[in-house]
Amino acid sequence: MGTMESITERIIDALSQISEPQTGQPITLLKMIRDLKVEDKNIYFNIYIPGSDYPHKSALYELIHQVLGEKFEGMTPHVHFVNKSAYSDAPNLLLPQIGNFIAIASGKGGVGKSTVTANLAIALQSLGFKTGILDCDLYGPSMPTMLGIKGKKPEVREGGGQHKLVPIDAQGIPCISLGNIIEPEQAVVLRGPRLAAIIKQFFQDALWPPLDYLLIDLPPGTGDVQLTLVQTIPLTGVVMVTTPQEVAVIDAIKAANMFLMEQIAVPVLGVIENMSYFQPTDMPDRRYFLFGEGGGRRLVELTSSALLGKIPIIEKIRERADLGKVFAVSSDELYAEIYRSIAEKLNKRVAFRNTLMAPTKKVEQA
Repeated sequence: MGTMESITERIIDALSQISEPQTGQPITLLKMIRDLKVEDKNIYFNIYIPGSDYPHKSALYELIHQVLGEKFEGMTPHVHFVNKSAYSDAPNLLLPQIGNFIAIASGKGGVGKSTVTANLAIALQSLGFKTGILDCDLYGPSMPTMLGIKGKKPEVREGGGQHKLVPIDAQGIPCISLGNIIEPEQAVVLRGPRLAAIIKQFFQDALWPPLDYLLIDLPPGTGDVQLTLVQTIPLTGVVMVTTPQEVAVIDAIKAANMFLMEQIAVPVLGVIENMSYFQPTDMPDRRYFLFGEGGGRRLVELTSSALLGKIPIIEKIRERADLGKVFAVSSDELYAEIYRSIAEKLNKRVAFRNTLMAPTKKVEQA
């Protein structure tokens, strides 16, 4: 990131420390700050407020000037209030209780995307963010196994003549996966229209609780699931998972390009390089680069995003995932620390994206 971006990042960081007086929530999380621009010694941005009768306008104005004055001496903030609910132009009308929809995508299978999704959700939760998981990998849903909820069925509640799915609670993380709905031995052979209907149900007919983040685990590549997703909800952004090898990067860039297409316009928030190296438990200072090096960095360049982190191959982690014990990670383990740092970086990138860009619009079906 260049210096221009880092000053912007520092400003967003400072603004995220300011709480909106009524809700006590950070003004960045409420998406009140928009259209931030830095020119010479001037900081320009708009603040979206619920209406002209909003009582905390002057308090907020003073707070912002005080915080920015202390941290950015010699710079002048120009704050413009916009009388409009911060949510009226945010197109998330389907599930307004969910702050950010994050797709976890890859070009090819077998890069550990589901493992990354599960562990990232645990890390976000440990940082205090309410996080849910939607497993859209309909061909091989592995989330129920990893989260230790295999064989559980989501409760169905009836209300107003409608049947709604209640996400399964996996140690505080609400989760919906096709793996909990159909029998594992039924091979899922689904064509476009049927697939689309299932994905839509996961959003329209599910009782998701209020969440800061909903992580959406996608099947590899670009296909019907990805297309249905961007037509159903406004994705905040996508996180790409790749291994260090060139083949994975070639496939991943194809998958990323789908989201970056003009008519879809979902930003790539960052890249996670999985299986970066093998680290034997008995020789923690040894690193073996089994899949080569540099794939994550290359994908960052191609997508103009950021490297969120590199994850080594650790045998114990695979064992835990297979046994449904991903929650057994202790907070002082190297693995937990890596994921916590990835979660912190992702949260920063999301705040950055929400402040600089308008919310993604749902893609209208042709």
